[in-house]
Amino acid sequence: MAPTLIYEDRTLESDALLERVLRAASALRALGVSATDTVALMLRNTPYVVELMLALRWLGATWCPINWHFKHEELRYILGDCGARLFVAEAALLRELHAALPPGMTAIAVGDAGGDARWPQWDALRNAAAPCTEAAGTPRGPMLYTSGTTGKPKGIRRNLATAEQMARTLERSKLCYGLEPGMRALLSAPNYHSAPNGYLIGVSQMPDATLLLEQRFDAERTLQLIERHRLTHAYLVPTLYVRLLRLPDDVKRRYDLSSMRHVSSTGSACPPGVKRAMIDWWGPVINESYGSSELGYMTYVTSAEALAKPATAGRAIPGCELAILDQQGRALPPGQPGLIYVRQPMVDFTYQGNDAARRAMERDGFMTMGDVGYLDGDGYLFIVDRAADMVISGGVNIYPAEIEQALLGLAGVEDCAVFGIPDDEFGEALAAAVQPRAGASLSADRVRAHLRERLAGYKVPHVVTFHDALPREDTGKIFKRKLREPYWAGRERRV
Repeated sequence: MAPTLIYEDRTLESDALLERVLRAASALRALGVSATDTVALMLRNTPYVVELMLALRWLGATWCPINWHFKHEELRYILGDCGARLFVAEAALLRELHAALPPGMTAIAVGDAGGDARWPQWDALRNAAAPCTEAAGTPRGPMLYTSGTTGKPKGIRRNLATAEQMARTLERSKLCYGLEPGMRALLSAPNYHSAPNGYLIGVSQMPDATLLLEQRFDAERTLQLIERHRLTHAYLVPTLYVRLLRLPDDVKRRYDLSSMRHVSSTGSACPPGVKRAMIDWWGPVINESYGSSELGYMTYVTSAEALAKPATAGRAIPGCELAILDQQGRALPPGQPGLIYVRQPMVDFTYQGNDAARRAMERDGFMTMGDVGYLDGDGYLFIVDRAADMVISGGVNIYPAEIEQALLGLAGVEDCAVFGIPDDEFGEALAAAVQPRAGASLSADRVRAHLRERLAGYKVPHVVTFHDALPREDTGKIFKRKLREPYWAGRERRV
């Protein structure tokens, strides 16, 4: 099954895409790819990545999507770690990064090679292959890498799923992504992240579905595409909501968005004010999920639930069980923050070459990603912070998310990040990196005064710095490690 694909205002009908997928499967098999192999893909959001992902899924092989922003050392690490049999990359990227390939690795160039004949050309290989006639294998799915916010990225390798696990996973995707036959979906987020990758595969499993693929997000173009193609579904992240909301009011009113039925939001928590503004504008179509690349989605919250319980991450999705435990593994009562644990029977994974890291996450059949939160009396989850971001100053646990939320209420603050830095007396102190709005005039004293009015004194950062832009991952999440590292350089210990 393949969707109708719209890309750069051109349409590739479902039958034509399916033929490309089956030819691609034959071409990959001729290159020696089998169900036990991994193929690394460094491709932007184009029809190529769709046909290759679906072809590898047909073969039951694993694909490893790689961030196309990576430089040599980053790519060399991933290719060396993932054990890929084959590396398929856009020709321009391959020319730039070929020195990072491990010795003996076969590389395939995708797209315009500009006359460079050093690597086989994917179009020629696929076009020369007859469509595969063998039945599809059992899909294994992608091998994704963690973002590396707390160290070296770890490869997440899925174990072969049972028929029951695959059925339950599809039901979970139908809920979180709003999957349904005939859907017309927009995807502009990069495919090397877990949620966009899953969204692409999920849409492709729906009968008569249409997928409109964009290489990058543009706020007004998104509105144009919704109106022109009568789109019904989209995958967006909170950062993109903010960009949409900043459009002038006359631009917002210009487009008919009434066809939209379900918008999926993941990646980072959506601020309640942003979500409320989107619901006021687009209607009750904004839906948020909390999860991780390793464990998949754990909770789901609709627009109505978000308005009734602002800042909630929702309730456990069917098949998942949540528990809030203290450091000793004891269950905590409603309203008391602790480590979030989940029992997720439909997910079975290991870290590539590091199963000890996976075992360290587990306790009595439950697993944790290190996030801190609490359940209210109705079973709704509220996330306090990442345990990795928690600052311990003078023996007191401080959760930066609380400080960041207060700081975002200061006029002139575009975005911010709060984190721990070394302190000879208290072990750690607080620092805040602030990105002012264009034209805003802020000072460290004003920032501290604003926070001191709203939070206990020990939560007011000792150090406040200002930045034109904060380092971010492509999901929009701030890369705190890059802000934190200079303060800890040369120290015997790090956060």
